[in-house]
Amino acid sequence: MDVLTIYRRHTKICKHRGCHRNVCNIAERRADGRPVKCNCRCPLWADGFHAGVEIRKALRENSWDAAQAAVERLKENFGRLPEKQENEPTSIEHATERYLADARERNLHESTLYKYRSLFLQLKAFAANKGLRYVKQLDLEMLCEFREEWKDGPRSRLKKLERLRAWLNFCVDRKWTEENHARRLKVPKVADRPTLPFSREEMLKILAGFDAYGKSAGIANAQRLKAFVLLLRYSGMRIGDCVKCSTERIDGNRLFLYTQKTGVPVRCVLPDFVMRELDAAPKSSEGYFFWTGKSKLHSAIGKWQKRLQRLFDLAGVEGGHAHRFRDTFSISLLQAGVPLDRVSILLGHRNVRITEKHYSAWVRERQDQLEADVQRAWSEDPVALIQGTQRVHEKTERPN
Repeated sequence: MDVLTIYRRHTKICKHRGCHRNVCNIAERRADGRPVKCNCRCPLWADGFHAGVEIRKALRENSWDAAQAAVERLKENFGRLPEKQENEPTSIEHATERYLADARERNLHESTLYKYRSLFLQLKAFAANKGLRYVKQLDLEMLCEFREEWKDGPRSRLKKLERLRAWLNFCVDRKWTEENHARRLKVPKVADRPTLPFSREEMLKILAGFDAYGKSAGIANAQRLKAFVLLLRYSGMRIGDCVKCSTERIDGNRLFLYTQKTGVPVRCVLPDFVMRELDAAPKSSEGYFFWTGKSKLHSAIGKWQKRLQRLFDLAGVEGGHAHRFRDTFSISLLQAGVPLDRVSILLGHRNVRITEKHYSAWVRERQDQLEADVQRAWSEDPVALIQGTQRVHEKTERPN
């Protein structure tokens, strides 16, 4: 059902802050003991669905009548990119919508588009609270204040800053602003994540945890989760790719991963027991193993992450997360002697340097070479030679 609801979003200094949506919970604002609408001057927003699309948008109005008119205009102009008046500076609204349209034309991944939409929603809310409308008003001081509102961790803040810089570069190229001030923001210090494959003992604990999971969530759900875990482990896919894996990508025991830029398809051979689990587990829909295809992919990924976390808790595996299955897949291949460049192709990395950055320490040939180099150095070390000679003399002089 398509309904857009108007509500007031209270600022930090408003005495009505904390009131539920449009209903005022403050005693002196009640009439005859019944709640009434908040009548402060905080900005009004629209939230809901229109034409099957979820909308959450600042209306830039303070009165209910003007907000209702803004909603009607929004419905009339839905699907159109905002047009800029002649000689008027480019608005933040116009610039963000143009960037998203360009990103869709470049076929960016849906998860990437979602992150940009989240950033732009936060930026628009900040601009509304600060009374900003145009891109050129986002100077260095304003961007510093905007970054202060971020509650993310260091790595997420770094990624968000990269997306902000990319959008402002887009604006600079189109002469909508003179300078990308986000380039002058210092990047947060981020520690590299260690590569943590699951050990043999941890994998055995995870497999044993499906029994406990089935008792609480049901046997069918445990079967689906087991198939999901095994596909993560033996395909090396990221969790998002695993969730949206369609049944058409399976041909026999081969899983289609992606097509290289040269047009060559990349496939991964799955073990027979993984195929048996995939065939036995109830599918979420006719076309997908683990997704209905109707809900947002981001929401589906969140649900599977929660299921995995519950499994890790039941299995007693600390620090478990989906990406560790990808690490386990990669490192098991490298330790089996598979060349790094071939592992890089299976992982879908843009170049082998990315794979080398994360997994070079696990390359068996490299470790064997390092050990041989150290052994050769010891053979020429004077202290090692003396100690070795003394040990030989002790063995020959030792009485029987």
